[in-house]
Amino acid sequence: KIRKEYMLEKLLESEVASDPILQFDRWWEQVMACGIEEANAMTLTTVSGEGFPSARMVLLKGYDQDGFVFFTNYESHKAHHLDQHSQCALVFFWKELERQVRIEGMASKISAEKSDTYFHSRPRGSQIGAWSSPQSRVITDRSVLESARQSFEGRFAGQTVPRPVHWGGYLVRPLRMEFWQGRPDRMHDRILYTMEEPGRWRIERLAP
Repeated sequence: KIRKEYMLEKLLESEVASDPILQFDRWWEQVMACGIEEANAMTLTTVSGEGFPSARMVLLKGYDQDGFVFFTNYESHKAHHLDQHSQCALVFFWKELERQVRIEGMASKISAEKSDTYFHSRPRGSQIGAWSSPQSRVITDRSVLESARQSFEGRFAGQTVPRPVHWGGYLVRPLRMEFWQGRPDRMHDRILYTMEEPGRWRIERLAP
C-alpha cells in the first residue's frame, strides 16, 4: 500500500556531465530550487576497527572539485573509525525528485584554518555545544550535558568561543559516484562514475 511509482525524470548517458562533481552540482541546484528541507542531510557509513559498518546522518557543509565536507567531534565513534579506515560512503536521498546519490571515497581531516572559519560561522549555542558534549561516550543522564553547558557558558561569557581542538571537518574525496533516478516499473536509471586517474572518470550504466 505504500508502493510508489517513479515517473518524474530520466537520466541518460548522453545528457550527464563528464565529471561527477559537475553532475552533482546540476542536481544540487535543482534540489535547492525545490526548497527541500535539510537537503544536505546525508548518510555517512564508516567501518569500525572490528570490521562492522556503522551508519548515521550528518550534514553536508560544502563541496567542490576536491570532494564533500562535513564536521564532527574528532573523538566520536565516526572519527575513530576514520582514523582506522579512511574508506567511507555517503548517500543522499531526495524523494521529492525521486533521486539518490551514492559516493564512495576516502576521508581526511581538513585544515585547522578551514575548521576555524566554519566553527565561527555557527550559532553561539552550537559552539558551546561542541565543548559541552563528550560525543559518543556513555553518560549517566542528561544532567551531565546541562551541567557542562552551563559551565562552558560561564567560561566563555563575554568572549568569542574558540574552536575545540577535538572538533573539525572532514573532506571525503570520491572514487566512485552513482546517480540514481527513479523510473516507472522499477526500471530505474543508474549512472556510475569511477575514477580511473585524477580528473579522468569512466561512465557506465548499471542495471537497476
